[in-house]
Amino acid sequence: MKKAVRAATTSLWLIVLVALLLRVGFLWQYQHDHPRQAVSVVPFLFESGNIAHSLAIGQGFSSPFRVNTGPTAWMPPVYPLLLGAIFRIFGPYTFGSFLAAALLNIFCITLACIPIFFAGKRIAGLSVAATAAWLWAIFPNAILIPVESMWDASLSALLVATILWATIALAESQRVRDWCAYGLLWGVTLLTNTTLIALFPLLLAWLAYRAHKQNRKWVGNLAISVGIAVLCCIPWTIRNYEVFHTFVPLRSGLGVQLWLGNNDNTQDIFRAERHPIYDATERAQYVQMGEVAYMREKQTEAVHYMLSHPAREAHLVTRRIISFWSGGTPTPLKDFLNVDSTWFRFVLLFNLLAAFGALLGIVFLIRRRSPFWFPAAIFPLVFPWAYYLSLVLPRYRLPIDPVVLLLAAVALEALFRTKNRVSLKKV
Repeated sequence: MKKAVRAATTSLWLIVLVALLLRVGFLWQYQHDHPRQAVSVVPFLFESGNIAHSLAIGQGFSSPFRVNTGPTAWMPPVYPLLLGAIFRIFGPYTFGSFLAAALLNIFCITLACIPIFFAGKRIAGLSVAATAAWLWAIFPNAILIPVESMWDASLSALLVATILWATIALAESQRVRDWCAYGLLWGVTLLTNTTLIALFPLLLAWLAYRAHKQNRKWVGNLAISVGIAVLCCIPWTIRNYEVFHTFVPLRSGLGVQLWLGNNDNTQDIFRAERHPIYDATERAQYVQMGEVAYMREKQTEAVHYMLSHPAREAHLVTRRIISFWSGGTPTPLKDFLNVDSTWFRFVLLFNLLAAFGALLGIVFLIRRRSPFWFPAAIFPLVFPWAYYLSLVLPRYRLPIDPVVLLLAAVALEALFRTKNRVSLKKV
């Protein structure tokens, strides 16, 4: 009986099935609780959906603000292109497009169970692998966001989980095709979520270090991976140069994101009042100046504000750190006590415990002298800084949550072993 239970609980296919059913079930409930007219339109009324609409009606990669503002590089191209294809097939702002986009997100999120499982197995064994995949299967953010948010977060989570698994596997490989595939994986990732670029050189450095310790050749393999990743990005960069007549390698939106999180009107919770998609004055300025000049001016203003208001900046960064790891609130204790919702409290606790568990997991891996602590740790330690310094929304954390939950699974396994050892000593 014990063997049967263990076989079931460590079955990757069962985990994937449960994950899929939970997400499809939530999608069914969500569309049942909301009018079809609303879910057909509202989830797409943001930059990714607006660009996708422009693509679908033949206006190219343009107009992120619901009105015709011309070509854009506001965000990288992969996810808007996928949404644009869905609009072309099912029609812009239709119920069919909503279902297709939500199912695409669900498909990506569910598939992430697979690289999480195999990465966990390599790092700490089968029990950790299964625990990490189960945590991802029931993680509330990974159930809600794919249906409610038509952004790249779900696809990015799949890519991040795959990158971690591929990095660990590649440390033992000298096959050129594996390094080519790694470069291709990073090329697609950078064209999906540019923020992840901060991790690319760090993971390459770890691979080089591992190869050096094992007396294996690595310079040529790393050059191949970097070259292929760069080649993937070159067509998009060329397009941006032709459109803007200046160098815009992947995306242009950093300036305004930094400014929105660092100006005189910035609040502890981002409310988007001055975002050009809502603020007519800002939108008019964006159109008048052009996208690149507008972004440069906003970046200059943001940097000036950050340097001239150090105390306020420290407060904002602290609040954003709390918001990032609590799931979106800068005052988790106050909200936990005051918000009369069991579901909200469950989501809040799950997020906070996952964050604390990830930190413990890093500590346990370092204490065990695991060679894999570094590639796992840099995701929660390095990636969030782009948002600590700008602004935080709940979906921003989802791309690295597969790694966060894997580290939490490492912590749970270590704590369970410690408890068992203590129990045996008492006996």
